[in-house]
Amino acid sequence: METFDYLIVGAGSAGAVLANRLTEDSGTTVLLLEAGPPADADEIAIPAAFATLIKTRWDWNYRTAEQKQLNGRRTDWPRMKALGGCSSMNAMIYIRGNRADYDTWRDDYGATGWGHDDVLPYFVKAERNTRLGGPLHGQDGPLHVEDRRYTHPLTEAWVESAVASGFKPTDDFNGVDQEGAGLYQVTQHKGRRWSTARGYLDPAAARPNLTIRTGVLAERVVIEGGRAKGVAYLGPGGPQTAYADGEVLVCGGAINSPQLLMLSGVGPAAHLREVGVEVAVDLAMVGQNLHDHPVTPLIFHTRGTTDLADHNNLANFARAKATGTGPLVSNVGEGGGFWKSRDDLAAPDLQAHIAPSAFWDNGLHESTTRSVTLAPTLVNVLSRGQIRLRSTNPHWHPEIDPNYFDDQADLDAMVAGARRLIETARTGPLAGFIAGPSMPAMSDPDETQLVEHIRGYSQTLFHPVGTCAMGDDERSVVDPELRVRGVEGLRVIDASVMPMVPRGNTNAPTIMIAEKAADLIRGRATSKEK
Repeated sequence: METFDYLIVGAGSAGAVLANRLTEDSGTTVLLLEAGPPADADEIAIPAAFATLIKTRWDWNYRTAEQKQLNGRRTDWPRMKALGGCSSMNAMIYIRGNRADYDTWRDDYGATGWGHDDVLPYFVKAERNTRLGGPLHGQDGPLHVEDRRYTHPLTEAWVESAVASGFKPTDDFNGVDQEGAGLYQVTQHKGRRWSTARGYLDPAAARPNLTIRTGVLAERVVIEGGRAKGVAYLGPGGPQTAYADGEVLVCGGAINSPQLLMLSGVGPAAHLREVGVEVAVDLAMVGQNLHDHPVTPLIFHTRGTTDLADHNNLANFARAKATGTGPLVSNVGEGGGFWKSRDDLAAPDLQAHIAPSAFWDNGLHESTTRSVTLAPTLVNVLSRGQIRLRSTNPHWHPEIDPNYFDDQADLDAMVAGARRLIETARTGPLAGFIAGPSMPAMSDPDETQLVEHIRGYSQTLFHPVGTCAMGDDERSVVDPELRVRGVEGLRVIDASVMPMVPRGNTNAPTIMIAEKAADLIRGRATSKEK
């Protein structure tokens, strides 16, 4: 019988962090299970190539249920299947979220210990920023954060135009005030992607107390007598089971974590019985509270300049690989901003992502004309959906229903966001580069036309959260120490525990959660208390 102190399911943005931190103690043994392979493709390391990983062997290839507010469309939800998880596929934008997000976790959801002042030390602990320092930024952590080595003139022009149209300029979206327009910092090191596989797993891989197994799919958590005892998984050698003397730590993300819990008999009892799973714990909120940041591309034809697609060639690919320089070290979403759709809001509800090329449908289409994309993103999301099993077979994808724009306020905010970004295209230096509208095709779309465009082209920003939410009441799946209710020795540690999605890209917050969870597991004082 193979036994470890801790079993970690999923080597993504959270699991890799835990594997590193827990094995810092040489007396602690850890088994890390990952369904995908090592993250060793050139397209992973070269920032601008991330979209080429989508709908390939590197992708879980998830699709949503038909979305009634998106004209009945099913949309793709790319999720990376490799060491580092989505930190090996994302656009590398380093955003922590707003102070209000974490204070809301604490005050409205009962996530004691997760207010902004509680979590800030863990952001700082993780970060190795090449430009920004204390007290808000770290320069000694495993996660490299740097200013991008390449910025396209269209992105610089948008920032100037946004400021001319009323945005305030900022050079730090993770500073005291999130609002403003500027260029994004990224999780890169010398122009190459810096994932949690690079920052956390590579330094820990040689430790004799860490065992990493790739290409294995977790089937279920073994629960006996109300306690998690181990994990049954499928590997090249067939079905196997590993056991934990300490705890089982589920780090599969907002889709895989609730799926694994439900396959293990932890979830809504009626639903589990319906699909043929024996109920271990009736936990109604497993798979509920699913939400995501929807984004809508606004694309304009350009003139008098290039776009990123012009630079997508073998010479620049080789340059990026060899030197970490050139156009292909762009993260595509080079700049953006945060603002409020209404003056009465306490914090921003909209974020912009600016790409100096045509980018829609996850970047799977090659543009035939030079373009720029201005993409409003809803970051304070009211609509809620769910994850549900479709089979007891772990190979079957679950049903994914984010229920986009179910709340009218979400749609209203996105319309306001689209209007604001169209205004920036008419203002300042960017206006000189705009040759005309592309998507939508009208120069001055009215509200009906904007709504139809939003329904026809909105997609995920790759930020699903909430399906194993933390809190102190029946709305939650895990308590503030991330322990699954009703099962001893089992925790969920990833973006699924976020009761409300942060205002901004979710990779840095997921890493923060794992940094804090490592201290909770080890019973250590938080970084704030040290």
